[in-house]
Amino acid sequence: MSALAQSSMQLIKGDMIIDGNKRSFLTYVPFTDEPDKMPLVISLHGGFASPKSMFHLANFRPVAEREKFIVVCPASKNIWHDGADIHSIDDVKFIDHLITYIIKTYHADPERVYITGISNGGFMTTRLACQLHQRIAAIAVVAATLDMGQGYDLTSPMPALYMHGTKDPVVSYKGGKLFGRGAYSHEEIIEKWVALNDCDKVPLVTNIPDTAHDGTSILKEEYHNPKNGLKVISYTINNGGHTWPGGWQYFPEFIIGKTTRNLNACEEIWNFFKPYKLSLKNQPTTFIVR
Repeated sequence: MSALAQSSMQLIKGDMIIDGNKRSFLTYVPFTDEPDKMPLVISLHGGFASPKSMFHLANFRPVAEREKFIVVCPASKNIWHDGADIHSIDDVKFIDHLITYIIKTYHADPERVYITGISNGGFMTTRLACQLHQRIAAIAVVAATLDMGQGYDLTSPMPALYMHGTKDPVVSYKGGKLFGRGAYSHEEIIEKWVALNDCDKVPLVTNIPDTAHDGTSILKEEYHNPKNGLKVISYTINNGGHTWPGGWQYFPEFIIGKTTRNLNACEEIWNFFKPYKLSLKNQPTTFIVR
């Protein structure tokens, strides 16, 4: 790898003040000589993790370098405040300001802003789809769904992808109580998105076998609205744990379960994001499938 390519893999530290709180983030900008505005992927870490650990767990950089999109990993204040009680920490406002900052600073494309996250960051991703939908072209969530009874819900159609392990010991695939709050099951959140996006109820089903011989396999169910191109995609990771598919096994299996090697979540998520962009000139906001 050339020195220029190596330098382009470096992360840029940044921070801003939101409601008197210092908020930090790491940005990866691929090397490009193209004049076009680049898409933006915001990647949200899990609870009590960090932007650096998220870049390690979900390393979008090789994909971003090839496909030319910006990746930003912001930092929570210990956890993402994905519920109604934000304790003076407004993470929706933070991400809203962060999007504006990246668009102005790095000339990111405001019509191609995508959000992804795992665990607590995945719940926050779904909250952003509820409350910041006018700025987001698509979301992808790993090992999380949507909180119940927190004063917000899905209201606006949007392309959505969810990946969840059937043996996740932290956020149950079947939903239920989580840290004193209710959470939808994987199947329930998919059903909500399918109904909201008015997709065909019968999905295109793909079985991904255990070619990695790690004890996991994957059921992919793809729901489609042929009128506007919106999709909802479900990945059920059979025997999968609280992990990022194809990522780093950040704790032993007996604590968080298996990481499947039969899927590269970074590649799959970008392939899902790539066709979608917002048409901000139209009101209400509409989606364009490229």
